[in-house]
Amino acid sequence: MRYLPLSDADRSAMLEVVGAGSIDELFRDVPESARQSGPIAGLPHHASELAVERHLAKRARKNIPAGEVPFFLGCGAYKHHIPASVDHLIQRGEYLTAYTPYQPEIAQGTLQVLFEFQSQVARLYGCEVANASMYDGSTACWEAIGMARRITRRTKAVVSSGLHPHYVSVCKTMARFTGDTLETAVPELGAETDGERLIAAIDRETSAVVVQYPDILGRIADLQPIADAAHAAGALLIAVVTEPVALGAIRAPGEMGADIVVGEGQSIGVGLQFGGPYVGLFACREKHVRQMPGRIAGETVDAEGKRGFVLTLSTREQHIRREKATSNICTNSGLCALAFSIHMTLLGEKGLRQLAALNHARAVEVAERLAAIPGVRLVNDSFFNEFTLELPVEARPAVHAMVERGVLGGVSLGRLYPVVDALANGLVVAVTETVTDEHIDALEGALKEVVA
Repeated sequence: MRYLPLSDADRSAMLEVVGAGSIDELFRDVPESARQSGPIAGLPHHASELAVERHLAKRARKNIPAGEVPFFLGCGAYKHHIPASVDHLIQRGEYLTAYTPYQPEIAQGTLQVLFEFQSQVARLYGCEVANASMYDGSTACWEAIGMARRITRRTKAVVSSGLHPHYVSVCKTMARFTGDTLETAVPELGAETDGERLIAAIDRETSAVVVQYPDILGRIADLQPIADAAHAAGALLIAVVTEPVALGAIRAPGEMGADIVVGEGQSIGVGLQFGGPYVGLFACREKHVRQMPGRIAGETVDAEGKRGFVLTLSTREQHIRREKATSNICTNSGLCALAFSIHMTLLGEKGLRQLAALNHARAVEVAERLAAIPGVRLVNDSFFNEFTLELPVEARPAVHAMVERGVLGGVSLGRLYPVVDALANGLVVAVTETVTDEHIDALEGALKEVVA
C-alpha cells in the first residue's frame, strides 16, 4: 500500500470540518504530563536502516525478559508455561490470516473454534452463555457495566476496592461519555475484602456491583452474600477474574450468583507479550444474552441435516445500525481466543485442576518463607497463587533494589496507588508453576537484604 501524505491544505481543511484549530487540539484529553513535547530522547534524527536496527536492539537489551530471571510479577498479567503446540497450531495459515467472518457461512472452521471457545469460557465461569471474546479484561469490565445499565435502566455501579486500579481507570474513562456513576474506593492492607461496604452501598439506583475474584491483593471472597443483596435491590453482580487458572481451584463466580462474569484470558495460551495483545472473556446468564456485547457463534444444521455453525447474535455496530449496537467493539481477539481454546483443550478439566493445585501449593510455600522474614507480614488469610505482603520499608524502592539483584520480586502497591500512603509498603507477589526452588531462594535472599 502506498503512503499518501497529506498536504498542509488537506490538514487545514480536515481540521476546519471537525472544528479544531490545530492538530494538538485533537489530543486535549491526553494529560499534558503524558504528551511527548519533542523528539524522543536518545534516538538518532538521521541514520541508515542498519544503524537504526542496531541502536534499537541495544536499547531493547535494557529490558529484562520474564524468562531470564526469577519472576514474581502478577496483578492481572501472569507468567505460565504455554505448550509449544499452541504456537505451532495458531501459526497455521488458515488461522493466522483469518479475520472476522463477514460471510460467516463460508468460515465454518473459524466459527467452530469460536463455538468451542465460548463453551469453554461458559463452563469455566459457571455461566450459561459466553461471547466470542473481547479486546481484554479491562474493556470487558466496562462493557459489563454498560450491559448492566441497559438491563436495569440504572446508572450507578458500586465498585469493589479490590478491583484492579487500571480496570477502574478504564471504566471511569468510558463513564465520562455515558453518564454512569462509579462508586469506588481503594483497598486496605487487611485480610478482609470490602463485602460489607458493597452491600451497604447498594440502593434502588444501583445497576451493578463489580467485584474482582480473587481481588487485586489476592484475597478470595464469598460472592453469594453480595449477589443476594444486589438481586434484592434489583441490581446485578459483575465478577471480574484476572487469573483464570484460579478457577481450577475455587468456585466459579456464576455458581455463586454472579449475573455477568468477565475477565482476562491471558494466562491460558496467550503469554505476557510485553502487555498485549490479550483476550477478554465475557459470559452471562442466558436471559441477558441479547444485551451482551460482541458476537456469539451458534450451532445448527444445514439444509442437508449436517452440523454447521453460524453467527447467532452480532450486536456490534458493524453488523447492525449504530444506534442499536450494544458495543462499538469492532473485532474479537480471534487469534488469542484460538490460543486460549487450544491450551484449554490440551489441559482439559483434570489438567486445569492439577495446574491450579500446583500454583497454589507453590504460592503457599513462598508465602510462608517470606512471612518468616523479620518485619514482613502476610496480609492474606486466603489466596490462590497471589498474595500481599506488608514490608517494614516502602515497597517501590524495595522492588527496584531486588531488580538490581536480578529478581523481579513483585508489584508494589505504591506503583498502582501512588497517592495512597497507607499502601506504600504493600507488595503483591505472584507465584506460578514456572517458579523453581532456585527462584524462591533468590527471592527470599533478595527480600531479606532489601528490608534489613
